Amino acid sequence: MECTLCKNGSTEKGHVTVTLEKGETIVLIKNVPAEVCTDCGHYYLSSEMTKLVLEKGNEAYKKGAELEVVKLQVA
Repeated sequence: MECTLCKNGSTEKGHVTVTLEKGETIVLIKNVPAEVCTDCGHYYLSSEMTKLVLEKGNEAYKKGAELEVVKLQVA
């Protein structure tokens, strides 16, 4: 697919690190499957992956984490 951000690159399957921040909590989620632009590096998550990433972020926030790093294990 064409990158909607830079309009120059196309996307390829890859993995990214997603950073979420809410209040005083920062969550880094590594190894997230995504479509990544070959030109600018912008990434696109599927709706299922977005839901999973947000769930992981909310779990960390609810337990009061200040900084949490999660390596995503997707079956």
